[in-house]
Amino acid sequence: MRMNGFSTEEDSRDSGHGQICCLVDDGNRCARPAGNACYSKRIAKTVQQRKLKLNIDHSVRHIYICDFHKSMIQSVRNKRKKRDSDDEAGISPDRDLDLPEVRSSRLMVDLFQLQVNTLRRYKRHYKLQTKPGLNKAQLAETVARHFKTLPVNEKEALTYFIYMVKNHKSRFDHKSDI
Repeated sequence: MRMNGFSTEEDSRDSGHGQICCLVDDGNRCARPAGNACYSKRIAKTVQQRKLKLNIDHSVRHIYICDFHKSMIQSVRNKRKKRDSDDEAGISPDRDLDLPEVRSSRLMVDLFQLQVNTLRRYKRHYKLQTKPGLNKAQLAETVARHFKTLPVNEKEALTYFIYMVKNHKSRFDHKSDI
């Protein structure tokens, strides 16, 4: 509540802290903690133009969204710019990568849920170059960008996974043929 143009204690509590994201993603209410980004009319227009399956839950009393949805919306906005410039240059981007199934499967790994130390270990392991002093959201975005570029042999990964489950193992033992 505002009194005489000043924020009250109640207003400061409503600024996204301790609240969950106000968005409904493909029919499911997001349960991630809300950040400081708001679901503005401009963002709603972007979501509508890009045909994302995001809606605001009108039963909540705030418009704060989580960092995951914020980065999702930003990445869609940035992809469009890159695709436009590629088309102008005569470069045809791989259309199979733009299918909704592929796009949604890429977003299934939520790196924002990892601890900062885990993100730093990932960064160190892959020797990713970043500016010093990144916050968690920036670090997660950098790691997510790199993670999406890693090639995965799905058939081999599924075969190893099924082997591990059937044999109750937590690591795959490579046996050499000697």
